[in-house]
Amino acid sequence: MSSTLAGRHVRTQTSSIIATTVCFLVVALILTGLMAHVVVTMTRSANEIDDARATRAARAAIAAFVARLSGTTTDNAIWDDAYSAASSPTAAAWAYENWGKTSEDYALYDGAVVIGPDRSSIVSAYAKGKPFEPSDVFGEGFYRQIRVAADPARAPVVNFIKTESGIALLASQAIQPYAATTELPKLSTLSFYKEFSPEVLDALSNEHELEGLHLETKPRPEFLNTPITDMKGAVIGYLVWPSKAPGSTVFQQVTPYVAAAVAILALFLIGVLMVGASEARRLRQLAQAALFEADHDSLSGLLNRHGLLSLLEEFKSSGSSPPRLYLVDLDGFKAVNDAWGHAVGDDLIRLVSSALMVCHPEVVASARLGGDEFALVHGGSATCEDMEKAILALFAEPFKIDGRTIEVGASIGVAAGDGDIEPLELLRRADMALYRAKANGRGQAIEYDPELDEERQRVAELEGLLKGAIGSGAIEAVFQPLVSATTGAVTGLEALARWRTATGNISPEIFIPLAERCGLIDALGVHMLRTSIEHARSWPDLALSVNVSPIQLCNPEFGAEVISVLQELNFDPKRLTLEITEGVLMTNPDQARRSIDQLKRVGIKFALDDFGCGYASIGALRQFRVRSHEDRPLACISSR
Repeated sequence: MSSTLAGRHVRTQTSSIIATTVCFLVVALILTGLMAHVVVTMTRSANEIDDARATRAARAAIAAFVARLSGTTTDNAIWDDAYSAASSPTAAAWAYENWGKTSEDYALYDGAVVIGPDRSSIVSAYAKGKPFEPSDVFGEGFYRQIRVAADPARAPVVNFIKTESGIALLASQAIQPYAATTELPKLSTLSFYKEFSPEVLDALSNEHELEGLHLETKPRPEFLNTPITDMKGAVIGYLVWPSKAPGSTVFQQVTPYVAAAVAILALFLIGVLMVGASEARRLRQLAQAALFEADHDSLSGLLNRHGLLSLLEEFKSSGSSPPRLYLVDLDGFKAVNDAWGHAVGDDLIRLVSSALMVCHPEVVASARLGGDEFALVHGGSATCEDMEKAILALFAEPFKIDGRTIEVGASIGVAAGDGDIEPLELLRRADMALYRAKANGRGQAIEYDPELDEERQRVAELEGLLKGAIGSGAIEAVFQPLVSATTGAVTGLEALARWRTATGNISPEIFIPLAERCGLIDALGVHMLRTSIEHARSWPDLALSVNVSPIQLCNPEFGAEVISVLQELNFDPKRLTLEITEGVLMTNPDQARRSIDQLKRVGIKFALDDFGCGYASIGALRQFRVRSHEDRPLACISSR
């Protein structure tokens, strides 16, 4: 995964966690707000419901008070005895005995007044058992009520009247017989009144569950209030009592539990925040680690290819002096891995990495591009020669690893940047220079030259021509005779590949290595084998020798391909000798043995070409049982 994708992936994860955490917190806060709103609403609603009930109860209390006094007035005014007494000379005495005296200590009324038929003369007026002047107590409103109540057809007229001592309820009705048979003359009027005394208020409070009920002249905002109006509709006082607020009471009871729940929720939300912050921090650390890993080699700690290209891109974007890029490839590293194992090879990579980072003070950065290939970015005034010497000096002495002395060399490819060159192009140029350096031998340093591109283009064109030549049969087989040293007779033919083009002949030393590098050697080998056999069939008495590339012999399918061609062309395998270099026997002995054994079983012989060129030649002959050799004199083969 690239650093951009890694960073984007982790940023996406971080954003997702932050969004999830924020969403969770918002939802939790919304739910908390809704729950708080529900609790407050329920508290307020419970209070309002009870307040409405209490207000209705207060009105019912007033109505009951009015109904009680109204009923008492009706019971006494519609009374045959009272009607008869009111029109007799003893009306005052009768009224006193039945109503005035009773008013001294009577629960139903505090005073009784009888007004004559003229609706102004006082027949009897007693309050608490004592005579009084109604107009002084009730004012002019008293006689207005009398005039209205004198009509026998009316129900009792009941009104609240403001008095000096407070508020009184006054009920008036015409005194009349229970059942009148004739039209009645003008009638006297009976009035009862009842003070709104504390005792009355206490009774109403108990009857209607209005605790704390009392009378006020003005409303109290902090209490519940019900107005009391007179006959004109004017407010003359208020019944006032405190709200029970049952919702608030219950809320106060559950407040500790609500507080505990809020505290737990707060702790939970804090925990969520902490976990979210911790996870986001962990992801940021992972992002930093991912970005580092995406740009750095895990084994050496140096920049990797992506990190190197990013650094070169920064150089290009910043407009600073173009850097010079050095590619360093270790010579002999594979032998170290093969001899000592990958663990020692890894230790060697680490030692080389540490050494390259400090090989010169003007090294800006170092990178490992893979395997045993490294890169150095140089920015400074040191010459290319100075840098090459500093790098090669690192490998002048062997490395010491766990008591082992390990010697490796280095090949160097150099490319200088400029303002317009892209990082990939700079890397490609350095790689081409490195390729030429390795081709020239160990410990070489080559600086990029445009001729390398021209040569590469020529090789690419030649590769295309070679592919076409193999397919068209343009590569021919020529033969040189093999002569017996004892008889001088021609015993066989050696097939040699020749490529003639319109522009001239191309040497086998050029096109055969090219075929090996570009993967055409198997096709070329089969073509040469087929062509040689087709010609050799014209000389049935002569043996045929064909050169085989080491790469062919290492191909697991090589033996089957050779046998298939022999069968197809009906060629005797015993006439065929395959010539190989002893190098292939040393580089891949297991596969070489399998291929040789497979072909020897059908009668094919093998010979070593360029025998004795630097390997354990006697051992090779014995191990692989090769019967002949060419080109190098063999002084002695001793047997034991």
